[in-house]
Amino acid sequence: MNTEFLAPAPEDLPVAAASLLNKFPSERVFLFYGDMGAGKTTFIKALCQSLGVQASVSSPTFSIVNEYPSEAGPVYHFDFYRIKTQEEALDIGIEEYFYSSHYCFVEWPEKIPDLIPAGAVKVTITIQPDSSRLIKADEV
Repeated sequence: MNTEFLAPAPEDLPVAAASLLNKFPSERVFLFYGDMGAGKTTFIKALCQSLGVQASVSSPTFSIVNEYPSEAGPVYHFDFYRIKTQEEALDIGIEEYFYSSHYCFVEWPEKIPDLIPAGAVKVTITIQPDSSRLIKADEV
């Protein structure tokens, strides 16, 4: 179920976020691919807002995982940019998060290729020549 969204400006991200969640209503693990500065964290902020997260959303670069309370239960935001081995992800209990039935948004999933659960949604964000963002999503 491949889908694409074009976000000409940051203010267009909430519509794309709501559309993505509606397109994949039963999926809970979303994997975010894109170059540094492509807008992964910014898009995850929009997704969290769509889920009713009131807390400030920021990249968990140093903590590896942030938990945000929402109306639908906790939302987990991971950033694996700094990890060196998949073992580090196992040490924080990544499998428990992935199979918790709560939303998990993962930046830099390419660092944990063997730990990705079946049915996860791959979200690729690319910067276009006009600085808009093309967001492509498909199940893994």
